[in-house]
Amino acid sequence: MTHPYARELGDFLRARRARLRPRDVGLEPGGRRKVTGLRREELALLAGLSTDYYQRMEQGREVRPSDHVLDALADALGLDDGERRHLFTLARAARRPLPARVDHGPERVPQNTLRLLRALDTPAVVLGQHLDLLAWNPMAEALLGSPADFPSDRLNMLLLMFDDALTGERNCPGWERQALDYIGMMRSAVAADPTHPRGTAVVGELSIRSAEFRRLWARHDVCASVSGTKTFWVPEVGDIVLDWDTYPLPGGPGPVMLVYTVEPGSADADRLQLLASSRAPRPSRGDDGAASRVVSRRR
Repeated sequence: MTHPYARELGDFLRARRARLRPRDVGLEPGGRRKVTGLRREELALLAGLSTDYYQRMEQGREVRPSDHVLDALADALGLDDGERRHLFTLARAARRPLPARVDHGPERVPQNTLRLLRALDTPAVVLGQHLDLLAWNPMAEALLGSPADFPSDRLNMLLLMFDDALTGERNCPGWERQALDYIGMMRSAVAADPTHPRGTAVVGELSIRSAEFRRLWARHDVCASVSGTKTFWVPEVGDIVLDWDTYPLPGGPGPVMLVYTVEPGSADADRLQLLASSRAPRPSRGDDGAASRVVSRRR
């Protein structure tokens, strides 16, 4: 049986090799080429490896590259710091035997985090390891609509972004950039546990039904936590441009808080305040009647 980390490592190497062109590394293109990027033998030469050894790495076969080999590959592929860390994470995990049993218990939002969520006067949500929407505050509901309108198993940022019923979202400025950010976060989660049933289910469903997702997923972009800017159109107030950042919660890998903010005193701040005053918060189904909601998801 192929080690799942070795398979993920091979896919990552193949995607990064396809990104390079001969001229990027000082090679002559030389006639018609059957591959879009570097050939395996070209990359192996640059990294000082045999073609057979490198080919077995890409195929996810039983190989345990040393840190020296990984450094050579990272240099040959021109990886940035985040990609280099990802390469080492996958390779080192592939050296270890798989644990007999992995705990995939439910993800829970700590009570302190729920209190913080309720105290914020700006839209904020808690996302699980695989981008499941676990909790949100009234400002997030005013901005994004009520997550309670969706079945709990559909409350996932990637599933919602690629939902055929919400295709109008894809016309918003920066949609693809944010989709890539979420996909990068999912890639990091998959790298942490390639056999996790939730990650497998979300990626599997989207790979089957969305050619657009398959194209972006094949890029093998990775990121642990991200930030950006997004334009929202809300009927009551029009366009609102918000900055967003993700903050890991205490206790190691797992849920993160995503918070939308705006420059105080700006026109967007006025629109956000108008939105808050125009929508009365709905009664909560949270743990103690406060205006937040918690969804328990399997880890």
